[in-house]
Amino acid sequence: MTIGRRSESVLRLERLGIPIALLVGIGGLVIGPYGFLPLLPEALTDILVHFPTPLLTLVFATLMLGRPIPSREGLIEPVTKQALLGMILGFGQYLIGGTVVLLILIPYLGVDPLMGCLIEVGFEGGHGAAAVMGESFSQIGFSKGLDLGLAMATVGLLSSTFIGSALIIIGRFVGWINPHEILNDSKEEEDANDFSLINQLRKIALNLGLIGVAVLIGLALLSLIRLLGSSLGGNYQKISATFPVFPLALLGSLLVRFLLERFNKTGLVSEIIQREIGILATDLLIATAMVGLNLPLLYQNWFPLLLLGIAGLSWNLFSIFFFAKIAFREKWFERSIIEFGNATGVAASGILLLRLADPEDQSNTLPIFSIKQLFLQPILSGGLVTVIAPIAITSIGLIKWTELCGLITILLVVSGFLFKNKPFQAQN
Repeated sequence: MTIGRRSESVLRLERLGIPIALLVGIGGLVIGPYGFLPLLPEALTDILVHFPTPLLTLVFATLMLGRPIPSREGLIEPVTKQALLGMILGFGQYLIGGTVVLLILIPYLGVDPLMGCLIEVGFEGGHGAAAVMGESFSQIGFSKGLDLGLAMATVGLLSSTFIGSALIIIGRFVGWINPHEILNDSKEEEDANDFSLINQLRKIALNLGLIGVAVLIGLALLSLIRLLGSSLGGNYQKISATFPVFPLALLGSLLVRFLLERFNKTGLVSEIIQREIGILATDLLIATAMVGLNLPLLYQNWFPLLLLGIAGLSWNLFSIFFFAKIAFREKWFERSIIEFGNATGVAASGILLLRLADPEDQSNTLPIFSIKQLFLQPILSGGLVTVIAPIAITSIGLIKWTELCGLITILLVVSGFLFKNKPFQAQN
């Protein structure tokens, strides 16, 4: 990745929407133990498969630290609409995944019913959630879940990158994206470079320390959840035992940011450093997750993965062109393209697509998306519902779980239509 950052041709690809991390991951896959040129030993990739979980925690610990907490005035309606679209995408992925598994994959291929979780885990959750849920799948007897989840996450990331970039090009051509004024950000660059080497190192260390505090808050909350779950026993204990730390690290980052603003100490945190740490962690997450993919296992399961991938992608595209366009009206493309990236690849993919569509965020989408993530991340994308889903399927069966997700999706769609006559008013 260091070499790629210094290669103009690679940087040109990234500006088109193809992440350097994806290229590095493909290169690592080629020289990995299952690749065409197996130079990396399996002992190394066995270590790398444990990286996505802490890296994803690092990503979410930076998400709120570097940005001011937006004013609550005028945000309830747009955040609600954004959350509705996110939940429609997430629960709809369980509905579509369960339907495909029940109607096609189980009758004709006899697959494990837990494959009905793979679209949400891989698409909505990404590589980090797939790695975390791989351990949960193994505990309930679905040993292939880790590799299949990572493969689905890779399919989602590729789809988000190429299809999302193509949609932005089409959007500019047909007028979905309004032309945005290029703002002058020279002040930010001047402030970023106005440091000596010692001050730069001090600033980096301080920002890493603040991230560490956010993670410690997340770990403390996780300990409380697990303590409560063990006291309640039963399924509560199963859920708390597999609940990941990264959604709670997001809450930790919000709390740290709130305290900094409360005591007028926001000068201690750097938006640029926080953003770059988050980008680096995301790049490493994608690359390390892809290197250890079990290619023979994926080859054996290529048809179920292809079918689930097409079904999940079709649902995501249908959602942003039907539900999002009706609910958002103004700025509908910017508001939905970030959700497409998030629900198909990872949150970083969504932010990347938004930057391609609206480089200066003049649509005010990024703060709305960040606040929505604060509430939605603990639920979907590796949160509570993602953890509950495999336990529910083994307890009540895939049919009932799919019916439940279908009912929730319908209720969310109806709620979205109720908001359709309320125009979105961007806050400056």
